[in-house]
Amino acid sequence: MAGRILECRKILFNKLKELGTPGTWNHVVDQKGMFGFTGLNAKQVEFLAKKYHIYLLNSGRINICGITSHNVEYVAKAIYDAVTSVTD
Repeated sequence: MAGRILECRKILFNKLKELGTPGTWNHVVDQKGMFGFTGLNAKQVEFLAKKYHIYLLNSGRINICGITSHNVEYVAKAIYDAVTSVTD
């Protein structure tokens, strides 16, 4: 299970970097455990829920286990959109 979580973190990190998502995303792979802090703010989290139906805590914490090789592109593109479209 731990290996799968690390792989989920790695594929999300790689996709965010590939898309050129603004910001530093090293924290995605540096953290441990099932949940991870994305660094997204409450408005960006709300944007993800309304536009993409991706749900995470208002603090920006996401369930890493929900990210798979099948949905990582969708999740990463949604995060890219949130980061580039929603500002405080």
